[in-house]
Amino acid sequence: MKILAVSDLHFGLGQFDWIAQQAKRYELVIIAGDLHDIAGHLDLDSQITIVVKYLRTISAKTRLLVCSGNHDGDERNAAQEYVARWLQRVRAAGLVVDGAGADIGGLRVSVCPWWDGPASRKAMQEFLRREAGLAPKTWLWIHHAPPDQVGVSWTGKVHAGDAFLVHSIRELRPTFVVSGHIHNSPFRSGGAWASRIGSTWTFNAGRQLGVPPAYIEFDLAQHSARWVSQAGIEDLQLDTAAPPDTPQTETPSSP
Repeated sequence: MKILAVSDLHFGLGQFDWIAQQAKRYELVIIAGDLHDIAGHLDLDSQITIVVKYLRTISAKTRLLVCSGNHDGDERNAAQEYVARWLQRVRAAGLVVDGAGADIGGLRVSVCPWWDGPASRKAMQEFLRREAGLAPKTWLWIHHAPPDQVGVSWTGKVHAGDAFLVHSIRELRPTFVVSGHIHNSPFRSGGAWASRIGSTWTFNAGRQLGVPPAYIEFDLAQHSARWVSQAGIEDLQLDTAAPPDTPQTETPSSP
């Protein structure tokens, strides 16, 4: 299975165009959050209208997985935490979004919503625990924020990932976690586009301007991953027994 993974497009329409053009080359396309730009000149409702058209176009060509990020919330839940209600309204046969899982060619994929507080975090953790009972040998999560205290969460100055995600990874042991959120991680000394927590590979393609976006290509048949960006191309064998990253701080207990 060949997979294309990107994140943090932030309403970059040229990047959306490129993904739509490339989609047929892959059995699966992942957009790991922050499809919109809340600091942009166009209001969020207008951005949503345009992005939805792109998601429908891409999902008509291949299977598409999309999770929300911190730029994507359009409504508040009962706990007054932001959620991406708009994404729930564009579910389609070829599109898997927040809070849903699917079996695709022997791979279980679980799409995590952005959590904005204790209530949405608890719902996300409960979702992953339910998914664990359905997961075959290979299990992939899409979660906008990367796990904390490893290379994929490095800003160039500090780690700024999700410590609760580290807890969930240690508890449930997915095969892969695809994230974004920390734009500079692959481009800074001490950062990375791929890290390990135990047996789990974690990924963050990073963000760059222009076309194409920074992206990761997975070839699961060859157990390989390739990062492509303006900084160059890097290849990784996923079955290589590389030493795992060790988070440098204790992760919080699950609530």
